[in-house]
Amino acid sequence: MTVLVRDFRTEDAEAVTALRRVCVPYQVVTEELLLFGVATANPAKKYRLLVAEEEGVIIGTAHVSVAYESSEPGQSSVTPHVHPGRRGRGAGALLLRTAEEHLADEGATSVYAWAIDEPSSRAFAEKRGYRPSRGAHFQRLDLARAVLPEPPPLPPGFVLRTAGDFAGNPRPLFEADAESTSDEPSDISTALDDYEDWLHTTWNDPSLDRDLSTAVVAADGRVAAFTAVVTDRATTYVTGMTGTRRAFRNRGLAKLAKSDSLRRARAAGYTDAFTSNDGDNGPMLAVNKWFGYEICASEVRYVRTLG
Repeated sequence: MTVLVRDFRTEDAEAVTALRRVCVPYQVVTEELLLFGVATANPAKKYRLLVAEEEGVIIGTAHVSVAYESSEPGQSSVTPHVHPGRRGRGAGALLLRTAEEHLADEGATSVYAWAIDEPSSRAFAEKRGYRPSRGAHFQRLDLARAVLPEPPPLPPGFVLRTAGDFAGNPRPLFEADAESTSDEPSDISTALDDYEDWLHTTWNDPSLDRDLSTAVVAADGRVAAFTAVVTDRATTYVTGMTGTRRAFRNRGLAKLAKSDSLRRARAAGYTDAFTSNDGDNGPMLAVNKWFGYEICASEVRYVRTLG
């Protein structure tokens, strides 16, 4: 049986969504989100969503993009996912090779890819010239049964708000997101300096739950800390980003934001909470452990030089 790789088509949305839910059960994956990502990708991203097909059945996918928000040119990423029951047939290798050719044509010099931290996935990457860089952990909290710790007290002068409260002017959230993201440990530096692009791709993301995303706001109106949440509008709640601005760190504000959000998520009927952290992000790993999150999967980021 022959495996072929091609670009995603709109009519693939249902099959690709089902496949990705099997491959990445700790992320929010919906047809709406998939189609949004394809339709709104910044042209500078050089984005492609590839699918691997065998006998008319989609068995693998890969998001392919240039890191256009990075201060270092030439960075790019791709991570193939193949259905567990269809591995070993060449789909992953063909997805990766097609992605690398596209990225090289677009001027990329380095490509990063995540691999599940288990022998076969790591061997797949290393066989193809990738070298390990850093690790990350996915964590799960049984939100229906967890005993959530009492949040720290809200400092005088601070208030809790939802992202929805910023609907008329989300710029304070953008500023907090930009500063926090720039400080995150990562192989690829990220500079969020385009407010309109952020509005287009982040604020308007259909999976962003503005009612469950919490901000801790200082007396001067600045967002001191926040947690941005994406959901499937059913049972799955995923922390997309939690951050604290530099001037407000070490006050427990991230715990406050997450405490408020998690409690409201449980009240809304969400039962599974997921998050992920870079292996070197000690502060957030400690915060999530405090809440009772447990590691459910780990990944290793690999890199290969193109050309």
